[in-house]
Amino acid sequence: MSVASFNTRTALKVISSKFPMGVLTIKSVCGIERKLEKFSTFHAMQSKDIIRIRVSPEREIILLGTAHISQESINLVRETIAEERPNCVCVELDEGRLKALEDGDRWKNLDIKDVLKKKQMSSLIVNLILASYQKRMGESTGVEPGSELKAAVEGARACNANLVLADREVKTTLRRAWGSTPFFRKFKLLASLLGSVFETEKVSEEELSKMREQDTLSIMMDDFGKAFPEIKQILISERDWFLAGRILKAEGDKVLAVVGAGHLPGIKSIIESNEETPPEEELCKIPPPGKLGTIIGWGIPAAIILSIVYIGIKLGPSAAADNAVFWVLATGLPAAFGSICALAHPLAIAAAFFLAPLTTLHPLIGVGMFTGFIQAYFCPPRVFEMETAAEDLWKPGRWWKNRFTRVFLAFIFPGLLTTIGSFIGIGKIVSTISGG
Repeated sequence: MSVASFNTRTALKVISSKFPMGVLTIKSVCGIERKLEKFSTFHAMQSKDIIRIRVSPEREIILLGTAHISQESINLVRETIAEERPNCVCVELDEGRLKALEDGDRWKNLDIKDVLKKKQMSSLIVNLILASYQKRMGESTGVEPGSELKAAVEGARACNANLVLADREVKTTLRRAWGSTPFFRKFKLLASLLGSVFETEKVSEEELSKMREQDTLSIMMDDFGKAFPEIKQILISERDWFLAGRILKAEGDKVLAVVGAGHLPGIKSIIESNEETPPEEELCKIPPPGKLGTIIGWGIPAAIILSIVYIGIKLGPSAAADNAVFWVLATGLPAAFGSICALAHPLAIAAAFFLAPLTTLHPLIGVGMFTGFIQAYFCPPRVFEMETAAEDLWKPGRWWKNRFTRVFLAFIFPGLLTTIGSFIGIGKIVSTISGG
């Protein structure tokens, strides 16, 4: 009998044929029927969300694909662990994300000033944007993002199975993704991320169920790959290798791997084909900055300085001084205005004005690092504001009310407007040279 044709009535006939006449009372039949309804639903979901791979006569790997904001996925994870009793459970998590799921007070330990010192603010903002997007979708289904992975961890502990955190550290993934994206495509990626903040479309359990279908996911991944081929390689293909490698290394005769449905085809293909996966060290290596980005990053400041020197030699010190002052005003005033727009602390506004003309001439230091740090130092975010940041992020009216998101504004706005001012300053220098 195929899974597709399996239903409660057919199952009742099969079970009835196994018992002597009169053994099944009405009450017992109704009870069995209710259990079978749950059982048949479980097996129907198995057909699309669960893949079994027999890697040896004694060893089986079960891949379970989920959606990270689906109650159906949570139920499927719990039921599968209860039914299968695996020796080992692998989950699509790293240590940092597991702590984030289990520690409701994690924000109390976050020092945003330390984040700024370590130049990790951009990673934090991207993480928050992604968390905000998932949280917003989760509100549509009433499920916290990652709840099915947390259920897998709890299920593994409950049945004394080995727990394997099978995913690569998210910070490494984001840094590799950013480092591998060509210079000009970075702007398209940033625009897509920022656009997700204002996405208002809600998603239902039915839509999530369709998204878990392999054909639908394949189409989505293909479309994403066309727009961002490097990102797809980092976020999907490389993590397929990383996850598959750890799943294969997991100990136990029956290994259950709980992963996002988008990883199922890749992991299945790697395991079934005995494809050799790259070493973890290679998959965790951060690529060096691209040559074009490095050339542009250092070339533009060098050209600006040399141009002012050239103006001084050709047109005199007065003309060079005029251009230098114009550069200070063209970059400092927009930076200060950006800080004002962020409702930053007065010292952050002053720092923006005086430091922007210098930071624009150094590709590794941005004025936002200083304005964000000063804002965080004098107006430190309160714990409840950090806890609600993911929700406040997609409600622009709250950006200025939440001290945590206001630090982000103090980090982003001055740098953004300084970039515009830099083009104005460069235009003045070019005009002076061409007119001279």
